[in-house]
Amino acid sequence: MKLREATDEYFISHDYSYLRDETKAHYAYLMGIALGTKVEGKSLAERRCDKISTRMAKQAYNQWCTKGIHMANHLLSTIRIIFNYAVHMELCISNPFVAVKKRTPVRRKTVWTKEQVKKFLDTAYSDFDTRNVGLIAQMAYEWCQRLGDMRTLKWSNIDFEQQTVYIEQSKRRAEVFLPISDALYSMLVAQREDFGFQEYVAPSVRPQKGVYKPYTLTHLPRMAKMIRSKAGLPDDLRLSDLRRTGTTEMVEAGVSMGNIMSVTGHANPQSVKPYMKNTLASANLALTQRQNRDKSTVDAAKEEYI
Repeated sequence: MKLREATDEYFISHDYSYLRDETKAHYAYLMGIALGTKVEGKSLAERRCDKISTRMAKQAYNQWCTKGIHMANHLLSTIRIIFNYAVHMELCISNPFVAVKKRTPVRRKTVWTKEQVKKFLDTAYSDFDTRNVGLIAQMAYEWCQRLGDMRTLKWSNIDFEQQTVYIEQSKRRAEVFLPISDALYSMLVAQREDFGFQEYVAPSVRPQKGVYKPYTLTHLPRMAKMIRSKAGLPDDLRLSDLRRTGTTEMVEAGVSMGNIMSVTGHANPQSVKPYMKNTLASANLALTQRQNRDKSTVDAAKEEYI
């Protein structure tokens, strides 16, 4: 059986039917890229599952890495799922992608300044074609959430009466309930007037065959790059850095670890440590709190002496 046929079988399987709609769309999108990958002169889609070797799998992964290591790892994870299903259903004997080792991307440390965030949002909101990218960026920044969850956020997640948002994070299924600031609330009210007729909060502004869909994993970065260039911002800024930026700002503001985790959805304090940078703001906060504590101790001692 060809890989395209095995993929089609998976997409009508019970395993696939139990997935969330966002996950289904994610898998379908990634497999579209994977199936179109040519290895040794022939696409993976047209190759028999039992004829795809580990060598071919590694060649495909190397090609995907040119799109970025994060993207390559997403593709690898998805095609492994397809092959695991094929093995389970006895469509082939082994999974050639199991032996492919994922590369570890370099941990990014880039943090936006408030002025850079403002420039990006002002530029994005100034044009109808980019306004929804601006809204995705603002939500990711203010709520310290991942882009993927903002990209697929639905109106049903927002409680306009309570001015809150509920998010079940796609990565670890963590649930967070967050307040909506007055400024963002006003943006969402205006957004609902224009896009409230369909399910997504910030879909691509151009419908496909009359249907509004979320930005894809490749389309959103392209749009962000265009906005960034128009705003005259540094090339190293990415929308994915906005979650880190917002979280770092909470750390610098002296927010407790527990409260930060209630926003970000992290279950382990160790996961928050990468956001705890040695910055002037955080050092100043720590020393100021120490000085205030020492002053309080001295003042209390004086009062007791008097």
